Amino acid sequence: MTSSRVEHGRYRNPGQSASKSFRDVLRWQMTAKRLPWPSHVPLERTARLPARVEAGTLAATFVNHATFVLQSPSTTVLTDPMWSDRASPVSFAGPKRVHAPGVTLDAIPPVRLVLLSHNHYDHFDRATLAALDARHQPTIVTLRGNERYIDRAMRPRVHALDWWQSMDTGDLRVTATPAQHFSGRGLFDRDRALWGGFVLEWDGPTVFFAADTGYWSHFREVREQFGPPGLALLPIGAYEPRWFMAPAHMNPSDAVRAHLDLGAPPSIGMHFGTFRLTDEGWDEPPRALAAALSAGTLDASRFRAPHPGQTFIVGPQRFLE
Repeated sequence: MTSSRVEHGRYRNPGQSASKSFRDVLRWQMTAKRLPWPSHVPLERTARLPARVEAGTLAATFVNHATFVLQSPSTTVLTDPMWSDRASPVSFAGPKRVHAPGVTLDAIPPVRLVLLSHNHYDHFDRATLAALDARHQPTIVTLRGNERYIDRAMRPRVHALDWWQSMDTGDLRVTATPAQHFSGRGLFDRDRALWGGFVLEWDGPTVFFAADTGYWSHFREVREQFGPPGLALLPIGAYEPRWFMAPAHMNPSDAVRAHLDLGAPPSIGMHFGTFRLTDEGWDEPPRALAAALSAGTLDASRFRAPHPGQTFIVGPQRFLE
């Protein structure tokens, strides 16, 4: 299995480097062909989370971006919780959400665990973490180096893992997995904290949360280690232009390859349609996902692009809204 690497105090990807030079960034900005995004999108629904989850199943509710509420019969877990208006270090600038979260913070049942995949602002939002801490005091599981960005009051409940390292709490086990990405919240901390995904084993079907990642062989490693997951949460957005984004972000075709590498489990797309981060159009990722599944003559009902607030029930022989 792939281990994390540190060189001169900076973590490195298992495959292609995702770090870009200032010249690359300038080239992208000067040649960008950004397709349209709306300034505001009304929600199709606001979620009513299940009051009860049947034995042997889980409920996965898409909030927005990479945030899901995962409910087993006994536990609630959040992935990369993001309820702020902007994915930014400041409240007056930076990518602004185009739709409200599909679940309100007040509607979430007691949260036992929060998974934090890396420290980018669209995944690691300190204001949201503070709000969750005030309500639930959850345990936080992240990757090495990210604990330094978490408020001191929460740190006694933070577990920072390396790739393939596990943390147990009661009947729940979390294992950190590799990802092809990068980290940084400022000018001087590039790649000084690790990034990754998670496998969640509990009293419902196993969940693989891939987080931000380019396509690489780690999806096959996850399957070899754990078998096909009961549910895979896979990114399908923030991918254009490919010459710039491919090492760090999958496009829908890459996500379909990952879906197959994992054994074609029930899969839900994420990381699209909330914050404008790259050049593809607002509605392009779901359309491109449908096209990629069709081109491979794959069962489109096994890989869904959700609406904010949409809940899926996953269990043996079940993948239902």
